[in-house]
Amino acid sequence: MSGRPTVYPAEEFEPVEDAKALKQAFKGFGCDEDTVNEIITKRSNEQRQEIAKQFKTLFGKDLIKELKSELRGNFEDVIVALMIPPVEYYAKQLHKAISGIGTNEKAIIEILGVHRNQEILAIGEAYQSMYGNTLESDLKGDTSGSLKRLLVSLVTAHRDESGIVDHDEAYKDAQTLLRAGELFAGTDESTFNQILCQRNRDQLNKVFDKYEEITGHDFETAIENEFSGTVKEVLLALVKCIRSEVDYLAERLHGSMVGIGTDDTTLIRIVATRSEIDLEDIKEAFCNKYGKTLAEFIQDDTSGDYKKCLLSIVG
Repeated sequence: MSGRPTVYPAEEFEPVEDAKALKQAFKGFGCDEDTVNEIITKRSNEQRQEIAKQFKTLFGKDLIKELKSELRGNFEDVIVALMIPPVEYYAKQLHKAISGIGTNEKAIIEILGVHRNQEILAIGEAYQSMYGNTLESDLKGDTSGSLKRLLVSLVTAHRDESGIVDHDEAYKDAQTLLRAGELFAGTDESTFNQILCQRNRDQLNKVFDKYEEITGHDFETAIENEFSGTVKEVLLALVKCIRSEVDYLAERLHGSMVGIGTDDTTLIRIVATRSEIDLEDIKEAFCNKYGKTLAEFIQDDTSGDYKKCLLSIVG
């Protein structure tokens, strides 16, 4: 299923003119943020790479470095996020989630949960070339127990992607999960791990249906009953992601803005990286779920050039 983006490649694309206009925006005191915003948010990532090449050719300077020296705060962060190839950006975000104080498991599961095998492997390759370690070894070094095993399974990227749904197998898996959890004292976590990380998404949705048929309650309730702490949170996030990536990302966006303060890192990551994939679908899910548009939330929760930039991407 192909999603609906909010950012499309510019039809009348002239990278040399864009590079010159950006150079002009950096001249004098301060920076013409509106020009930066207008150019960067209205081009595809591929086109932005082309602008960066032309910028270096024309002026002998690195465009991202120039942007970093001209811009400030969250506005700078969004523009830089838009300028980096997605695979490298995700690698950076994972590194940040792993190497900061404490581990940001929610960010890790969000990135690993929404991507397909090939994409996860590409992010892993970028990670290794950028940081010298494999993503797997850094995750192992930063987590332990069930959580470590779950994340390693996801990073291995061996999920079946056939899209084939087998009702009998789904019923068997539901029974296996029931035996591994709610039917007995203690939980066989490796069974949950295997099934959730190996089966294709459509098949897993069928497994969740069968589980509910057998037990009379949803699969999330089983996770609530059987797990605790971070592992529980991560498994619930993974199940949400498998049920519907779009709903899950809408929920993540809502969570980044609701309550006191804004989780700008999450807000920027999702808006920037999904803008060319399915941000239009995420906006629709967001509005259905929360009765207010994503743009209205951004309007209330952010300010200045940062707000303008996000609204320009979200549309």
